[in-house]
Amino acid sequence: MRISMPLQYAGEPKDAVAQVAELEKVGLDTVWVAEAYGFDSPTLMGYLAARTERVEIGSAILPMYSRTPTLIAMTAAGLDHLSDGRALLGLGASGPQVIEGFHGVPYTRPLTRTRETIEICRRVWAREERLTYDGDVFTLPLPADQGTGLGRPLKIINHPVRPRIPIHVASLGVKNVEMTARIADGWLPHLFIPEKAESVWGEALARGRAERDPSLGPLDITAGGLLAIGEGEDTKRLLEFTRPLIALYVGGMGAKGKNFYNTVARRYGYEEAAEKIQDLYLAGRKEEAAAAVPDEFVELTNLVGPESYVRERVEAFRAAGVTRLNVTPMGDDPATLIGKVKEWVS
Repeated sequence: MRISMPLQYAGEPKDAVAQVAELEKVGLDTVWVAEAYGFDSPTLMGYLAARTERVEIGSAILPMYSRTPTLIAMTAAGLDHLSDGRALLGLGASGPQVIEGFHGVPYTRPLTRTRETIEICRRVWAREERLTYDGDVFTLPLPADQGTGLGRPLKIINHPVRPRIPIHVASLGVKNVEMTARIADGWLPHLFIPEKAESVWGEALARGRAERDPSLGPLDITAGGLLAIGEGEDTKRLLEFTRPLIALYVGGMGAKGKNFYNTVARRYGYEEAAEKIQDLYLAGRKEEAAAAVPDEFVELTNLVGPESYVRERVEAFRAAGVTRLNVTPMGDDPATLIGKVKEWVS
């Protein structure tokens, strides 16, 4: 099991990069750079590549609707070159609220778009021939009846460092998870409860793995949560920082009947709580929505408590198939926390 850490949407990017540079010295394997509707992730990823030496640098996630597949491939190839082969491409469909609201792009056919984007990226990086593609969402070059008719097949000018940059997909729905297990290098589930993962995604993962190309290797799974080690209530109170975030996703990331995180919470068995959180959040009562998040939900999505308990949580994630433990260290000494957990999982 490897250790990764997410960089948050907000905050001072330069300070975050300085911290990553220190944490790689004690064993941090991967840093994931988020993108929602703030700063873009590739800019920060390039800065990370210049300031670090060993840590893998991943996008988590790069929304597909705001970029063409070929631009995504070019960006990943450029980052991989700058980092000497340390780039990871984390992709996701985001949601209609962001894609249609912030980018003004129709949110249609997310599964097909994901599959075709992955296929096009791999063709670009392989550089075996001029790029052509005949899909249901993308056709390259663009047909004459959809443009000027002057488009022609091209091949990426530069030679990518790797012909197969690892692609990780953020997916939650059954069909999307099945597709992820079938064609992606890795899976990025959010709000992951290891004890409940098999009942929610076990069948989808099994179906996808049954059709997986052996050349891809085993599916890499990245999941985790807040990390804090200590006795007493002061440490346990740190869990309260996650309630508003859980409420944001379960309650506010979408609309009634169209919120992937709310659906996952229901499938975990929190149907009544998921309904209440969403109603409160959409009514603008965000603090009440956060308070309605079940204690068990908060507890099981994080790694907070005495050392013996946190070690149990690490093993629970490992038993659920997690290969990359994604943690947000809390406290005055994140380097010691990362170093300690790195020793446990090595």
